[in-house]
Amino acid sequence: MTTLLTIIVLIFILVAIWQMVKIFDLAQAKNENSQVASDKDNRMNGYLMMCFLAFIYIITIVSFIKWGDLPLLSNSASEHGSRIDNLMIVSLVLIFTVQIITQFLLHYFAYKYKGEKGKKALFFADNNKLEFIWTIIPVIVLAGLIIYGLSTWINIMGVDESDDPIVIELYAQQFNWTARYAGEDNTLGKANVRLIDIGRANILGIDESDSYGQDDVITKELHLPVGKPVLFKMRSQDVLHSAYMPHFRAQMNCVPGMITQFGFTPTVTTADMRQNPDIVDKVANINRIRVAESETLVAKGEEALSPYEFDYLLLCNKICGKSHYNMQMKIVVETQEEYDAWMKEQKTFKNSLN
Repeated sequence: MTTLLTIIVLIFILVAIWQMVKIFDLAQAKNENSQVASDKDNRMNGYLMMCFLAFIYIITIVSFIKWGDLPLLSNSASEHGSRIDNLMIVSLVLIFTVQIITQFLLHYFAYKYKGEKGKKALFFADNNKLEFIWTIIPVIVLAGLIIYGLSTWINIMGVDESDDPIVIELYAQQFNWTARYAGEDNTLGKANVRLIDIGRANILGIDESDSYGQDDVITKELHLPVGKPVLFKMRSQDVLHSAYMPHFRAQMNCVPGMITQFGFTPTVTTADMRQNPDIVDKVANINRIRVAESETLVAKGEEALSPYEFDYLLLCNKICGKSHYNMQMKIVVETQEEYDAWMKEQKTFKNSLN
């Protein structure tokens, strides 16, 4: 009943507003209402265009300083990361150079050539020279950017098998990741979702008859030795996911029914990255926020938040469902000795079967 009364009241309010608007229109009917802009109107619009130009530049600068997170470009932790960062910087410089010039010309000309009584605009059908200039310049710039991008992509994707990379499978499913190391033979065993057998702990559908799969190691945490090339093979069990490792400048879609791959060499251990000044500042800022939130939680009788510590993460960069935000896996980059010691503690697929 309350809902019905609320709806009726809202309808009456809308009707009243509509009637007031009609009364206002009738009151203005006798006044002169020319649809032609005056010189005063044009001057005002010209000034507003210049004000809006200043607003664009100011908000852009503020956004870069406050939310740009440009220090992230110094936190690359893979060999190819610097190439990605350079490509990003070149793209940003080009985009903002063009934006600054074109926006200035657009707003300045709107101000300078505003309509004035007695002034007639010059009209000409075409100008081949101008059309050539504003066509050839973008063609050259975009062609250079595309060629540079393709060259960077080819260099990144060209995995050299002679480097004997560690082969690891990243298995995506709603809403978690599972890693499978290729074992001592460095060859992943065959797998198929139809072979998944939860009762026997065969959660990835590995072919139990394939000898290459017997020494595979399945984990829920990703460990990588620093300075050692890694080749990731990626599968998805259900929907389209995207394996995203931001600090390694690595991302590749995980597509149901096919295997995709991406390779890189980690260059900074987790321990060393935690000492990076930018990371130290970021962690300190996060913990300041957590302390403030914890005080509120404790006042309500709830448990305080634990301090945050930086870790590399594997994230899903596709909106894959309602719990997408939970889809992440911790990545530990460590020395070869630490990696070997961790690997010795893991069970092989053969030994983990029930």
